[in-house]
Amino acid sequence: MRSEAIYIIMGMALVTYFTRIGALVLFRFTGVPTWLNRWLKYVPVAILTALIVPSLLLPQGYLDISLQNHYLIAGIAAAIVAYKSRNIIATLGIGMSIMFILNVL
Repeated sequence: MRSEAIYIIMGMALVTYFTRIGALVLFRFTGVPTWLNRWLKYVPVAILTALIVPSLLLPQGYLDISLQNHYLIAGIAAAIVAYKSRNIIATLGIGMSIMFILNVL
């Protein structure tokens, strides 16, 4: 393995360690403030939305809001199932089934 790769891995490990230990040291005695705890509850939803929405709306690199965009159709159906059922297996099953059906047709 090249030495640059080892240095990069070590640097990433140090950055990860210091960001995690920083929060532990900062809130060790006082605990996490209530306002920060409420704010942090929305971080996973925001990150997942930022990852998923571009894949649904920009599958070819440009905005595609049409019936030819199979990703958008399957994503909307999966979102409806997720909202109604709150069941991850049903959501994945419907989303993948619709993608399969649309790609076969």
